[in-house]
Amino acid sequence: MTEQPKPGQEKPEQKEQDKFKFQIVYLVPILASLLFGLVCAYLLVPSQSEVIPVTPIPETTPGAPFGNALYFVILIAISATMFYFLIKRKSKKIIKGLIVVALTTASLLLSVVYLSAILAYFPIVDNIWVLVALSLILTVLFDLAIFRLGSIARNVAVVALGGALGIFFGFSIPLYSAVIILAFLAVYDVIAVYRGPVGKIAASGLDQLQGLSFSFKDIQMGLGDLVFYSMLMGVMFFSFQQSILPTIMSIIGILAGSIVTFFMLEKKGIFPGLPFPIMLGLAFGLIAGFLL
Repeated sequence: MTEQPKPGQEKPEQKEQDKFKFQIVYLVPILASLLFGLVCAYLLVPSQSEVIPVTPIPETTPGAPFGNALYFVILIAISATMFYFLIKRKSKKIIKGLIVVALTTASLLLSVVYLSAILAYFPIVDNIWVLVALSLILTVLFDLAIFRLGSIARNVAVVALGGALGIFFGFSIPLYSAVIILAFLAVYDVIAVYRGPVGKIAASGLDQLQGLSFSFKDIQMGLGDLVFYSMLMGVMFFSFQQSILPTIMSIIGILAGSIVTFFMLEKKGIFPGLPFPIMLGLAFGLIAGFLL
C-alpha cells in the first residue's frame, strides 16, 4: 500500500506557542530520501534496458498515460479505504499483518533489483545464490529495523525505502505515464485528505500504520510522500540522461513545494503532502528538460 501523505497534525488542545512552526530542519528526511534515491538511480543506469513493467497499459497504446494514472489512483484509493475500515474496526492484528507482508515484499523486490545492479560490478560473486542470500539478509535487517529496533531505525528504513521504491517506479514507468500518474495522485491527495479515507486515518493517528509513516520532530509524514517525490526525481533522471539539470531542478521544485506545504501546515494542522511538491517538481524538471 502506498498511503498518501500527512506531513503533520495539530491537536486541538495545543496552545498557540506549542503549534507546529516550520524550520528548515523539517526538510531533512525529504532531502535524505531524495539523495538516497539518487544513489539508487545511478546504480540502475547500466540496467536501463532491463525495465520491469509496473503499469498495466503499454505506453504505445492510445490513452495509456491516463489509463495507467487511473489504475494507480484506484489502487491507492482502495488500499487507503481498506486500511481506514480496518482501523475503524480496531483490527490491529490484520493491519499489522498487511503492513508486514507489504513492506517485506517491497524490501525483497528492491533488494533483488539493486543488489543485481551492484553485483554486476563484481563478476566473481555475481550468481543467483549470492543474490538470493544477500537479498534475504537485507530483507530481514529491514524488517528488524521497521518492527523491532525502535523509532530511529524505523525512520531511517522508511526514508531509505521511500527513496529506493520511488526510483524503481521512476525507472520502470515511461515519462508521459509518470507525469500523468503524479498529476492525478496530487489531485487525489487533496480529495483523500479532506473528503476521503486518508484524512480520517491521519485524524486517528498515523502511528497506527508504523512502517507506512514516520515521525520527525513535530510532524508525521506518510511513506507515500517520499515514494512519489523520489519517483518524480527518478523520472527526470532517466528521461533526460543527457543532462543532470532536470534532476537538480526537480529536487529544487520538490523542496520548494515542501516548504509551501509546511507553511500551510502551520495554519491548517493537516495538509496533503503531494500537490505543491509535485506541481513545482514537475514544472521545474520538465522546463529544464525540454527548454534548457
